[in-house]
Amino acid sequence: MPVKIRLQRHGKKGKPYYWIVAADSRAKRDGKYLEKLGAYNPNTNPATIDLDIDGAVKWLQNGAQPTDTAKAILSYKGAMLKNHLAGGVRKGALTEEQAEEKFNAWLEEKAAKIQAKADGLSKADADAKAKALEAEKAVNEARIAAAAPVVEEEVAEEVATEETTASNEEE
Repeated sequence: MPVKIRLQRHGKKGKPYYWIVAADSRAKRDGKYLEKLGAYNPNTNPATIDLDIDGAVKWLQNGAQPTDTAKAILSYKGAMLKNHLAGGVRKGALTEEQAEEKFNAWLEEKAAKIQAKADGLSKADADAKAKALEAEKAVNEARIAAAAPVVEEEVAEEVATEETTASNEEE
C-alpha cells in the first residue's frame, strides 16, 4: 500500500483550506485518509500552517512519499530537516542531543524570519495608511482653498460696491 503525504482540499469556492494528510495513493483527493497531520491556510499572509512535525517524520521514515506541494510545506516547517537529522542519528553521524540542538536552532532562525516578514507587512500597511491620510488631507485643503476665494471675492465685491456708493453719496 503506497502512502502519500498530500493536501486534502476543504473550504468554499475561492477560499481554499487544506488538510495535510497521510493517505493511500489510490484514494480520492478528498477521500479516505490514514492520518491527519495538520492544516494549511493559504488565505492569510503569511500563510498559516499547523503541522504535527513528529507525525510527519514518522510517516516519512516509514516510506511515505510527499507530493510536491506537501514537500514544500514539510520543508518550510522543518519536518524534512528533522527526518534528515534522524537519518544521521541512525547512521551514528551525530547524537540525538546534537540533532535536537541543530533542529531547535533552525526553528529559532525560521521564527525570526517569519516575524520579520510579518513586521514588514504591518509596517507597509501602516505606511500606506499614512500616505492615504496625507493625500486625503491635501485634497481637503485644496477643496477648502478652492471654496474660500469665492466667498472672499463676494465679500470684496460687496465692500467695493459699498465704497463706491459711499463715495458717490459724499459727492
